Amino acid sequence: MSSSAPSPDDDVLDEFLSDRGHETEIVRWERSYNKLQCPECGALHPEGTARCDVCDWRPT
Repeated sequence: MSSSAPSPDDDVLDEFLSDRGHETEIVRWERSYNKLQCPECGALHPEGTARCDVCDWRPT
């Protein structure tokens, strides 16, 4: 059985990675009105964009 709730093991792994400088949160596009905004450089893109044309960022 699979669960989407975080387990205590996930918390330990996230803390381990975070302590070593790794991002552990899921990073997604931000929204600006009807556009997608890159969280890295702030560039705006139309809906359905897979990667940032400015800095080449992609959602994780």
